[in-house]
Amino acid sequence: MMDYGKLKHIYFLGIGGIGMSALARYFLRKGISVSGYDRVSTPLTSELQNEGINIHFEDNPKLIPVDIDLVVYTPAIPSELKEFQFIRKEGTTLQKRSEVLENITQDYYTIAVAGTHGKTSIASMISHILKENRKNVTAFIGGIMSNYDSNFLFSEKCDYMVVEADEFDRSFLKLKPSFSVISAMDSDHLDIYLTHEELKNTFQQFAANTKENGKLLVNSKLKEQISYSGTKILYSVSEDCDYTALNILPGKHDYIFNIRYAKGRIDNIRLQMPGKHNVENALAAAAIALNLGISAKDIKQALESYKGVKRRFEYRIKHGETIFIDDYAHHPEEIHAFVEAVKNLYPSKKISGIFQPHLYSRTRDFAEEFAKSLSLLDEIILLDIYPAREKPIEGVSSKIIFDRIGHDNKVLLNKEELLNWIGNKKFEVLATIGAGDIDQLVEPIEKILMKR
Repeated sequence: MMDYGKLKHIYFLGIGGIGMSALARYFLRKGISVSGYDRVSTPLTSELQNEGINIHFEDNPKLIPVDIDLVVYTPAIPSELKEFQFIRKEGTTLQKRSEVLENITQDYYTIAVAGTHGKTSIASMISHILKENRKNVTAFIGGIMSNYDSNFLFSEKCDYMVVEADEFDRSFLKLKPSFSVISAMDSDHLDIYLTHEELKNTFQQFAANTKENGKLLVNSKLKEQISYSGTKILYSVSEDCDYTALNILPGKHDYIFNIRYAKGRIDNIRLQMPGKHNVENALAAAAIALNLGISAKDIKQALESYKGVKRRFEYRIKHGETIFIDDYAHHPEEIHAFVEAVKNLYPSKKISGIFQPHLYSRTRDFAEEFAKSLSLLDEIILLDIYPAREKPIEGVSSKIIFDRIGHDNKVLLNKEELLNWIGNKKFEVLATIGAGDIDQLVEPIEKILMKR
């Protein structure tokens, strides 16, 4: 294992990624010089620059500093990137983000949250509960926590590390957590796993990597699919188990619920994050906190002060005649949960959704499922696919979803057409949905709606 304490300068390829930027912030706080490359400037890269990190946006090996000790990269970096090829040729030490996270966490009590969805919310809730209760926590989160306006928490005297265990590229198998969480195992990343069975087997390997005398928290829906020789704990919003959420009721813009467990209960928790899926996430975080010895009263107080993660059911407008919500949902199950939550809160309003599919492979693999989830909306605006790391696949476009949507109140637009189209429409509830660059459209849409 590399001794990072001896490094003087670390270079990040893809520094603007949500996971990479958290690692960059970690090393910066450890007193190591950090610089990096990314394809485009974003608000996040601007924040990193303001914190003292030198970033450039041109793929040019001449712009790479000469004094770097380590280069960190993600699987999303294309192999044809000139800087990547140059660094490999030069022989500078290269490590994947997952290897770095493995090295950083190995000597700490690490809480690792895995799942095809829910992991960002659960990890951020755990981190918030720990921090609110004056625990020394360092956290690497896959989203910007609204309470801290960051994807990173740091404590020099670290008692707990909280990390998201990312299943993409099987990178979570590098981790050896003290406390592991598995929230969901729906089919996804079939470009990597090929079959759902292979994905489930890999989650089983993640569970088995939990340290000896560690604990595993599993959504009760997965109890028959995940085995573990140590302490296995179940949580559920629908059946009686170790930790159960009860009396779940939607409020005006929030949800109220109780938690029951073997040693007691927590009543009338008011969660600012709407949706039954977020109650489920909060239940998982509460179960972790109770196992770490935090009191029921302190957990309730922390959950009620939790403001969520940006782009996870994030209200942009919540007054007057228009509601505007932004959400990161990019898998059919996530979209289904999000739309159901919106409909429960606003049963008498017309719900319109703008969705940008993420990845050609995911669109191809789940076109039918996407159409079914999107059909729950009263009105659908479908954008072109955001390719991310992928090249186009012949015959795959947003139209294969569009043609399967079960009603006619739908329109297929590109991003350039969208703002003009919105300018001529009136909405009761509007949602932007997706994990691509649709986030760059949120502010312009908000300005149009506010002006009206």
